[in-house]
Amino acid sequence: MKRKEIKRTPLAETVLRSLEPEDKLYRIKDGPNQLHFTVAANGSKRWEVRFKRPDGKWSWLGVGGYPAVSAKFARKQADLIQAQVSDGKDPREVRRAEEAAKKALIEHPFSESCEYWYNKKLDDGYAKSTAKQMRGYLDNDILPELGNIPIKQITPKQCADLQHKIELSQSFDKSKKVRQALNQIFRYAIGRGICETNPASELRYIAKRRGGKTPFPHLLEPELPDFLRAVESSTSRTQTVIAMKMTLFTASRPGMVVKAEWTHVNLDLALWVVPEGNMKNRTQHIVPLPVQLVALLKKLKEMTGRSRYLFPSIGPKNPTMPTDSINKMLRGIGYKGRLTGHGSRHTASTLLHEHGWHHYHIEAQLSHKMPGVAGVYNQAAYLEARRVMMQWYADYLDALRKGLTEKQKKKFEQRVVEAMIRYRPVEPGQQVAA
Repeated sequence: MKRKEIKRTPLAETVLRSLEPEDKLYRIKDGPNQLHFTVAANGSKRWEVRFKRPDGKWSWLGVGGYPAVSAKFARKQADLIQAQVSDGKDPREVRRAEEAAKKALIEHPFSESCEYWYNKKLDDGYAKSTAKQMRGYLDNDILPELGNIPIKQITPKQCADLQHKIELSQSFDKSKKVRQALNQIFRYAIGRGICETNPASELRYIAKRRGGKTPFPHLLEPELPDFLRAVESSTSRTQTVIAMKMTLFTASRPGMVVKAEWTHVNLDLALWVVPEGNMKNRTQHIVPLPVQLVALLKKLKEMTGRSRYLFPSIGPKNPTMPTDSINKMLRGIGYKGRLTGHGSRHTASTLLHEHGWHHYHIEAQLSHKMPGVAGVYNQAAYLEARRVMMQWYADYLDALRKGLTEKQKKKFEQRVVEAMIRYRPVEPGQQVAA
């Protein structure tokens, strides 16, 4: 069919199919929305829309080839383009933005943001044990479910389904850590301009909780005399027993203890400066050493003083004593399920609170971040108060082991009263005279 034979518009389907090419490309206007049907000299056919740009100049925008793009679809696209023009937009810029968005979907699968977040954490000093754990969560839980999905297409339901799947295995701690990781991954992606929303932001509201938080196994004061005597009779290696006592006398995490280096310890000043890299909260921590522990460390230095570490490993696999060596020693003296190295922190906190030591001093010793202003106050300001408190604690444990008398108990109570008068608790940042 020749174009001169066309009698009406919009163009009928039979006309579109039968239009013949000419020596040169030609266009036929399909209707009032500036949609044109274009026939090339080689016989190919396509749809194009003529529109006026914001600068007042006329331009063309292709809608698609015929017959792949039907007349019905092309007319709807033409209406859309003219609506964009009416809104003062340039349809070409709108098209470029849409294509860029589609490309971004392909180029930014969720796995890419996961790896960016993980590597950023490593650069920021992620603890090796935490990094290993989170790598496992990524590889075994998160990436198999969400990794290949473009990050902009991930929905809250998909995140909720992942959380629910982990909860079905009763792994509530893992569920919490995966939820926290998802939130951080999306926040990092938003910061990079990769996505605009966080579909994991509300997961905490639908998360299942276990019946109650179970603390690490720990001992209360009436159980301590027998325990302390059992420690003295332990057949474990001397280094392991000293590591346990260092954990106990300082209320420190076992991981901090086994990573301690001789350059971190000043026996003359009775101080242990734990570098931020060895701390869970990534903040340097200063620990006062009671005289009993100083004596033990002097003995230890005769054995391991040539090593970098206080508690070097006896095997080639790791540079330091495994953390579980302390728990293994506790199991060996009959305290399996009753006490762990970390649980001794709960024991210290409970005993010190029960005897009237101030919460700020105890939390500072445990290196717990306090809320509000207290959380940013320099905890080293409590150092002298903590030194007195932890010396009292070591002395009290010795007295319990030997058999605490009523007379001794009163003296210990008096020491607490005197310390609280001298180091009476104040709000962080305030000055008080001793």
